[in-house]
Amino acid sequence: MPKLKEITKGLKFPEGPIAMPDGSVLLVEIGAGTLTRITPDGSSETVATLGGGPNGAAIGPDEKCYICNNGGFEWHTSSNGLLFPGLQPADYSGGRIERVDLVTGDVETLYTECEGIPLKGPNDIVFDKEGGFWFTDHGKTRNRDRDRTGVFYASVDGNLISEQIYPMEAPNGIGLSPDEKTLYVAETPTGRLWAYPIASPGKINQSEKPRMMAQIPSYHLYDSLALDAQGNICVATLVTGGITIHSPDGEKASFVEMPDVFTTNICFGGKDLKTAFITLSTTGKLVSCQWETSGLPLNFLNT
Repeated sequence: MPKLKEITKGLKFPEGPIAMPDGSVLLVEIGAGTLTRITPDGSSETVATLGGGPNGAAIGPDEKCYICNNGGFEWHTSSNGLLFPGLQPADYSGGRIERVDLVTGDVETLYTECEGIPLKGPNDIVFDKEGGFWFTDHGKTRNRDRDRTGVFYASVDGNLISEQIYPMEAPNGIGLSPDEKTLYVAETPTGRLWAYPIASPGKINQSEKPRMMAQIPSYHLYDSLALDAQGNICVATLVTGGITIHSPDGEKASFVEMPDVFTTNICFGGKDLKTAFITLSTTGKLVSCQWETSGLPLNFLNT
């Protein structure tokens, strides 16, 4: 386990961290329904209150923050005080893509459906260099059934959304290869990472089959992901609690342990993008550590 620095604690199931150029970290608190800014000294402020279940987050070409809102969860607290998400709640507010003005805190809803089919539980998001964004819909789980969902591509003007991959088993983390010719998607319940060939911006190459990346011999679930500058895919891993690192050729996978069974997200920031910021969600912490490789610069954030 790497040496961790605890930046802050007491967060309500943090996810979706974004390491900002000024040294702060934006993240969502799913349990609180907020977009929150964490300063380097660990203090926090609410940027916007969104309600529902704000999940993945990314900075767009207009310098606003785009949020995947899953509509909310039932919440459960364990006997030792750990917070866990559960089924679709009675006050489920619907899945949606939202945009937050980081200066004013104003919130806009961009998308709630695709071709008449409601979004169920948007989860994670990544922008390509063209200024459009890919996002996963994780779906919602109820007592006896769950949604069948997929992966979408959309524009920031609210006028274009298309379903590019369907069906998947609760897709979660999503990311682009350095050359943006491959889309990586992690499935939570199967613990699998898939590599899909991209034909053109916003279009999956349907004539080629996706690749299933190397599997690790443990019971684990996959959450969000980020890429490093060498093209390795770093996937936050549940149950075993850590970060699984997949080589870009799909042949190898290694594991970095973390002290939370719901290690949910990783992003890169700091000098040379060699600081990893990691959300430990059941314990409500944001931590950081030095990473062996630099992170891949994100469009509209690090470039």
